[in-house]
Amino acid sequence: MDSMKILVVDDEAPIRELLRRGLTQLGGYAVEVARDGAEALEKMEKEVFDLVLTDLVMPEMNGIELLRKIKEMATDTMVMMMTAHGSIETAVEAVKMGAVDYITKPVEFNELLIHIAKAQKENLLTRENRLLRMEVRKRFEFANIIGKSKKMQEVFSLIEKVSPSNSTVIIYGGSGTGKELVAKAIHYNSPRSQGPFIPFNCGAIPETLIESELFGHTKGAFTGAIQAKRGLFEEAHGGTIFLDEISTLLPSAQVKLLRVLQEKEVMRVGSSERQKVDVRVIAATNEDLEANMKAGRFREDLFYRLHVFPIFLPDLKDRKEDIPLLAYHFVDLYNKETGKQIKGISKEAMNLLMEYPWPGNVRELENAIERAVIMAEQEYLVPSDLPRNLREGTTDLIRRGVKERKSLDEVKAEYIAAILDEAGGNKKIAAEILKVNPRTLYRFEKRFDLKAS
Repeated sequence: MDSMKILVVDDEAPIRELLRRGLTQLGGYAVEVARDGAEALEKMEKEVFDLVLTDLVMPEMNGIELLRKIKEMATDTMVMMMTAHGSIETAVEAVKMGAVDYITKPVEFNELLIHIAKAQKENLLTRENRLLRMEVRKRFEFANIIGKSKKMQEVFSLIEKVSPSNSTVIIYGGSGTGKELVAKAIHYNSPRSQGPFIPFNCGAIPETLIESELFGHTKGAFTGAIQAKRGLFEEAHGGTIFLDEISTLLPSAQVKLLRVLQEKEVMRVGSSERQKVDVRVIAATNEDLEANMKAGRFREDLFYRLHVFPIFLPDLKDRKEDIPLLAYHFVDLYNKETGKQIKGISKEAMNLLMEYPWPGNVRELENAIERAVIMAEQEYLVPSDLPRNLREGTTDLIRRGVKERKSLDEVKAEYIAAILDEAGGNKKIAAEILKVNPRTLYRFEKRFDLKAS
């Protein structure tokens, strides 16, 4: 760390000189002195100090009053109190008011140097946190999408270019990469922004109900259809419909979707009447849709109708420089939700975040930070606040499986159970982390008899 500039404030000249000499010779700090609070404030108007080390009890202006005036100057300067044993309670109150620490007199230099080094480290961390928050706010946020990496800046550019048009967009990316956020950014930066934005997950609805949900149905169209119902395309008239997991769409629904894209009209299940709709379609998938098309699992004509303007979202592991920005963004978000005041993330915890491969991408990172904020008992998030799999790593699970000669199914069951545990039993989140649809996860649960611990 760079050498700090320290201002020592004490009304006793011998103590001022002793501290000046000791901090200069033993700590290597640049030190100036002031005989009282008034002189200290005069010096601070002319120079910038990293730390003010002030006596608590002084005539005319005591240490508490000096602390208050320094804070009123809106300065980043840290203030540390020196106090006699009988005034410790007052010193503690000073810490609550914003002093970084206090030390008792007579001052023991080794102890003082430890206190100063600790304050310097925390101040550096605070400044890093502030800079990262400023980066998020000023340069690297687009409609709640965070990223300063080259890949994300390219995504922002594509969003800006396609938003004003009415073109169909398809977004490719792994689970948790933020496909719906991109779809919303396109919608809310388009001429349709005043219209509805209707999201629909094609893989989360039973196959028998997908067509009814999307295109509506007439009364009596099938068992349970006791009245007519408008589909989501009609609901989205004048706005945008976002079709996530488009690759799971059934062939019959693919035919109807093609008609919507070609003719701008829908036909409810059980009806032969066609109704015009004005809807922009944004689709998304975590699969290679072109490969599905070539394998005969997805209609070729629909593929080319959807593939007008593709956007590819990178996995979080491929844009690691965005992890700190995202992490601090989520700390701020969950500070507001929980009422906590977490100042930031310790270097040890950040190292774990940077080293982890993030199979669940940004959503998994958000879940990890939400948990950490809830768990935190200190001003900064520390490794013990983070989920177990970040601290231990997936290699431990594999190593244990090899050592204990576990079958592939046993290791798979243990891994899925661990993901369910980290997701707090939320199957939707667990499925996204595992990159399977919820129906597949349900089959795994039944097969392995799994439960979150």
